[in-house]
Amino acid sequence: MFLAYVPLAMLWGTMAAAKGFTPLDALLMSFFVYAGASQFIAVDMWKEPLPVLLLILTAFIVNLRHFLMAASISRHIQQVPKWLQPLLMYVLTDEAWAIAERQALNGPLSLGYYLGVAAPLWPIWFLSSALGAVIGQSLGNVAALGDFGLAAMFITIIAGFWKGPRTGAVIGVSALVAALAKIYVPGRWYILLGGLAGVAVAALLHVEEEVKGPEDTIEKGTP
Repeated sequence: MFLAYVPLAMLWGTMAAAKGFTPLDALLMSFFVYAGASQFIAVDMWKEPLPVLLLILTAFIVNLRHFLMAASISRHIQQVPKWLQPLLMYVLTDEAWAIAERQALNGPLSLGYYLGVAAPLWPIWFLSSALGAVIGQSLGNVAALGDFGLAAMFITIIAGFWKGPRTGAVIGVSALVAALAKIYVPGRWYILLGGLAGVAVAALLHVEEEVKGPEDTIEKGTP
């Protein structure tokens, strides 16, 4: 997972440099913003005059999924003081969330485990962004390795959540809604819509299981 971040961050740094960012600019943006999808969108939209309001709105839409992920993770780290939890969510990414949730299936999610998964990704991201701004253009298509690495990693993580047909229903509906939204809905809504669809199916299946009772449930556990 850590290695998959390097080529993607370098690609972003290369794109930022092409828009006039210095290596320091790229490093500071990745340090303070730390939102890969939003950063790629921002660089793509970066032009004079700078569409500030549009950039803010687009970044907000793309990152709405973090409300869902943060709420999900916060259930597992109740031992952490409430005032500290928002700070911990700063280093939460899609990949860290998926791995932490998988760990939570097997037992309590400790603060050390969460930080061990999430925290190292932050310096890797901003340092590789700066490196990409310096040398990225001479390395060719650095995105290929990152795209493959992240895709393979997510498939492996999702497989770890598998508990039977109910899990398949959640994953399938989420993927279908996200794909349709990607095709037919303008903007980056497909990320949020796919996640909400998966949550809705999981909630419906959980309610159905409670109504039937454990003795009538063929499959143990919930998605």
